[in-house]
Amino acid sequence: MGKPFIPGLAALLFALAGLAQAQPDAELKPGLYAVFDTPQGSFTAVLYEKYTPLAVNNFVGLATGVKPWWDPKVKGWVKRAMFNGITFHRIVREEMIQSGDPTGLGTHNCGFTIRDEFLPGLMFDRPGRLAVANTGKPDSGACQFFITDQAVPSWNNKYTIFGQVVSGQAVVSKLNRVRTVGEKPVEPVLLNRVTIRRVVKAASAR
Repeated sequence: MGKPFIPGLAALLFALAGLAQAQPDAELKPGLYAVFDTPQGSFTAVLYEKYTPLAVNNFVGLATGVKPWWDPKVKGWVKRAMFNGITFHRIVREEMIQSGDPTGLGTHNCGFTIRDEFLPGLMFDRPGRLAVANTGKPDSGACQFFITDQAVPSWNNKYTIFGQVVSGQAVVSKLNRVRTVGEKPVEPVLLNRVTIRRVVKAASAR
C-alpha cells in the first residue's frame, strides 16, 4: 500500500527546494536574511521564517537583542545582541562550524529551550544548512547553531534546519578547515557580528 497523500505537501517541498537554491552574489530574493561577518569574510543565509518560525524568531530575537537570555558573566537575564563578538567554538572537519555560546565552551544553553521543527522538505542534503544545535534530546535547542560544510544525511530529523546559505559558502568552508585539536580551533575563530536584513525587493548582496 502506498503512503497516504498529505494535502499541500508537494507544494511545500517545491517551495523549500526553491528557497534552498543559492542566489547569485549580485542579487537576493525578497525574504529575511542573516549576514554573518567574520575576519575571513562574510556569508549570508536566507531564513525560513514561514516554515520554521520558532527557530527563526528565536535566532532573530537573540541576534538583535530583542529576546532576553541568561548571561553567565553577569549571572542574570540580559537583552542585547548575543552573537556579536563570540566565536565558532566547535568545528567538525567537512561537516559543520558551530557558534552561539558566549562562553566559547559549548555548554551554555541561554536559560531556555525551544521545540524542534522537522519538515519533510528540509534535509541535510547540501552544504550551507543553518540549523539549531541541541543536546541530542528532543526539544533541547536553544541559542547555539551550526552551518554545514557538506551534506550530512545522517543528521536528518535530528536538528531543526531554519536557513540556507545563499552567498559566501566558500567562507564557511574556509572556517571549517582551520587547525583544530579534536573539534576545538587552535586559534579563536571570531564571529564579528550577525546582522538581520529584510529584503522587500531584489537588491544587491552586501
